[in-house]
Amino acid sequence: MPRTALLLTLTFLESAGTILVERAVYFYCHDRLGFTDTMNLWLALAFGVCYVAGALSSHRLSQRAGEWRVLGAALVAQVAGLSVLAVWPTAAVVFVGSVALGLLAGLKWPIVESYVSAGHGPARAAKAIGRFNVSWAAAVPIALALAGPLIAYRPWALFAAAGGISAVSLILMSGVPRRPPYLPHDHPERPDVAQTARLVHLLVGARWLMLASYSCLWILAALMPGLLAGLGYRAGAGTALSSVLDVARLSAFALLGAWTAWHGRRWPVAHSIVVLPIGFGLVLFGGSLPVVLAGEVLFGWAAGTTYFSALYYAMVVKNASVEGGGGHEGLIGLGFALGPAAGLIGVAMRPLFGAQHTGVVAVAGLLIALCAAASARSLLRARTAR
Repeated sequence: MPRTALLLTLTFLESAGTILVERAVYFYCHDRLGFTDTMNLWLALAFGVCYVAGALSSHRLSQRAGEWRVLGAALVAQVAGLSVLAVWPTAAVVFVGSVALGLLAGLKWPIVESYVSAGHGPARAAKAIGRFNVSWAAAVPIALALAGPLIAYRPWALFAAAGGISAVSLILMSGVPRRPPYLPHDHPERPDVAQTARLVHLLVGARWLMLASYSCLWILAALMPGLLAGLGYRAGAGTALSSVLDVARLSAFALLGAWTAWHGRRWPVAHSIVVLPIGFGLVLFGGSLPVVLAGEVLFGWAAGTTYFSALYYAMVVKNASVEGGGGHEGLIGLGFALGPAAGLIGVAMRPLFGAQHTGVVAVAGLLIALCAAASARSLLRARTAR
């Protein structure tokens, strides 16, 4: 199999397997284990903290042991961990196992991103990142749609399916090169000093808003099972309905990957500053399925735009290194942690606001406002950078 097709296949499979634990596990815990919204938020917080640890250690470990070895070791550990979860899917084991898998997920994705992006100049890197984004994002709604029937079938089925997918990924590792083919730092396609300065400001602006988007996404991931159950949709249909957000994000990836006019422009991130909080509020307060789905579409589009922008600028500025991917995934993991933490604070403030979701939105709204202000500041700096 050609290298590009092999890496994109690996990306698709690992995204599907990861989502079965990373997102669908909240439906599993809600339906199978009786977790409350607060318990799901604690699980999401612990997952996010470990994801950050994995992402930030990925570059250092890759420098010492090599990218291929670290990625292979992460996949072996995933298969082992998911096997344990399939055999003993108790509340304690699922909580600890999911958190451990968060560490492995944070470890592996910066390396995969480096392999996909390495060896390309800025223009070709955008195409490569676009294919990568479509590959992992396309797997998300498919995995979520399959998760509901798996949860309903047997207690072990969700984890056995994820473990089987990781086993296939491990087999594909035999065709992955030992090192990503990085460009020399003096390669003529690398941006010059002035271009790099502007791209750094755009990178920072996109990263601030991506932090907000992932914080809100993980609040939604933890609360969506209960929210959809209140509208009459349990895990079987609920997992599929929650994936509308991911379909919208996929559409953003497909457009931005095919269209290059947005490169170096401020407006993609600027429009997301407005759209993201609107979508988030509609999902939580929509009160009916059509309004909730409309919120998912808006939120997914804004989240996809900020994610693509942040990853593209990181890979161009950092020459597709694991360090660039590690910083990107580290912020994602920080969002995984900050979002549930904000949610838990909001839950604790329920007596003050009179409703749980009102408290969650109040705290999350403050987080969004801070991230939006920091993002806007960086976008203004990009305007004057030459």
